[in-house]
Amino acid sequence: MTLFKLVHLLAVLFWVGGMFFAYIVLRPAALEALEVPQRLGLWNVVLRRFFNWVWVALGVLLTSGLYMVYLYGGIGRMPFYVHIMLSLGIPMMVIYGYVFFFCYVPLSLHVAKQRWKEGGEQLARIRSLIALNLFLGLLIVCAVKIGAGVAA
Repeated sequence: MTLFKLVHLLAVLFWVGGMFFAYIVLRPAALEALEVPQRLGLWNVVLRRFFNWVWVALGVLLTSGLYMVYLYGGIGRMPFYVHIMLSLGIPMMVIYGYVFFFCYVPLSLHVAKQRWKEGGEQLARIRSLIALNLFLGLLIVCAVKIGAGVAA
């Protein structure tokens, strides 16, 4: 069980930590240092690499999480904080899917065709949805930490 919790935690750290870095560190630096075409080109490459890791993290989260639910005897036997984690984690995954398929894929196409205005609009959508997912991810971490402390 400990191994599954550790793997689950690492997947969360990669995903939420990556969003934190992108939103809080990389975004302001790119705005400060790069013109629109270079900035959109950078984000296109950064997001492609990051999103590859997020797909892996999602697979790990779903596999390890569902297996731990199974080991505990089902969702009805899970502590309340796990229900919070699920009720916020599933919308995070849906938001991520939307970002990838309906924002990032068009962003890549706009960058390839040097349509900077349209690319900038897609990047703005991505930014706002990543902010939402970052908030939800941090909320989950807090709920789990507090919930696990209360349950102990």
